[in-house]
Amino acid sequence: MNVGIVGAGIVGLAVARETARVHGAKVTVLDKEDHVGAHQTGHNSGVVHAGIYYRPGSLKARLCREGVAMLRQYCAEHGIPYDEVGKLVVASTAAERPGLRTIAERARANGVPGIAELDALALREVEPYAVGVAAVHSPHTAIADFPAVARRLAADVVDGGGSVLLSHPVRAIRETASGVNVLAGRRVLGFDRLIVCAGLGTDTVARIAGAPGDVRIVPFRGEYYALAGAAKNLVRGLIYPVPDPRYPFLGVHLTRRIDGEVLVGPNAVMALALEGYSWRDVDLADLGRILAWRGTRRLAAAHWRTGVREVLGSLAKRSFLEAARRYVPALTAADLVRTAGGVRAQAVDRNGGMLDDFAIDVHGRVTLVRNAPSPGATSSLAIARHIVGLASVLTS
Repeated sequence: MNVGIVGAGIVGLAVARETARVHGAKVTVLDKEDHVGAHQTGHNSGVVHAGIYYRPGSLKARLCREGVAMLRQYCAEHGIPYDEVGKLVVASTAAERPGLRTIAERARANGVPGIAELDALALREVEPYAVGVAAVHSPHTAIADFPAVARRLAADVVDGGGSVLLSHPVRAIRETASGVNVLAGRRVLGFDRLIVCAGLGTDTVARIAGAPGDVRIVPFRGEYYALAGAAKNLVRGLIYPVPDPRYPFLGVHLTRRIDGEVLVGPNAVMALALEGYSWRDVDLADLGRILAWRGTRRLAAAHWRTGVREVLGSLAKRSFLEAARRYVPALTAADLVRTAGGVRAQAVDRNGGMLDDFAIDVHGRVTLVRNAPSPGATSSLAIARHIVGLASVLTS
């Protein structure tokens, strides 16, 4: 069997590796960029989520828990940095206690180990400079080097006889009775099956394949500051707020990275291009398609107040400082330095609803991963096993 994979992010590479490993297939990974993990894989905070947020029984909950175990083992086998620094989800007011309780209940229902509910004094034993009325502690939440994982997965694909073709943008896809023909760069390649794990490029590839679907990608930019100098010592691990249940975003938090840096962020601002990493990145064609989607307009109509707050916050360092000081009051404006952000590929349905679960569609010989944002990197190896295990993906 000859299988093509579109997308050399961590999910696409994991799918390629699993397809070759389980089915003995010849796999070819295609990506328009000149290196693997160029977008969401290489532009996130590196958190390995333990599964505390997700609705029990959902695909996210199951694949996150499976994915954590698989990723931890994979990193150990290949000497990739992985550190269980632990996470505190902190209620800063009594009004947030019910939301915190829901997180604890979900975490236990999902089988997350070591979950503890802490009072204001106990949480400071975990994070001495943090404040709050209560917290949930997840001691096994970890951080890892996801770009290194992606590079190792790519090496696995090549070592197994497959190919990773970079700088090969997909320009055309034609499904035939016997397979799928793909024009990538200047090459025409024939496959028995095609699996699309294109992240921010999902809609573009789906449109080329003639399968636009009932959800579309709306890009949300997440901006970050980094703590400078001695301020890094004010955070041991991960300090998160109680999230707003209306949104799949987790709110501005403090994150220790595997390289020792500590991030403050991200916010969530609709980007002006699919790869809109700053306000300067504007693509009128992308923006036109995003705004033409009925779901985008309905999303904006329902949540415009939140959107305005996020835009204003994006323009003001003070908003990040205030969010961080809510949990670590010793921080000052001088401690925050602007650093690189990322763009989340968030699927939105026709009614303006943001998909909260992973979503995978099969169209004949073409399989499309429609929604795999956070915890997509954490879950990547389990997502790959799930996709490859679907009878409709690799069989007639």
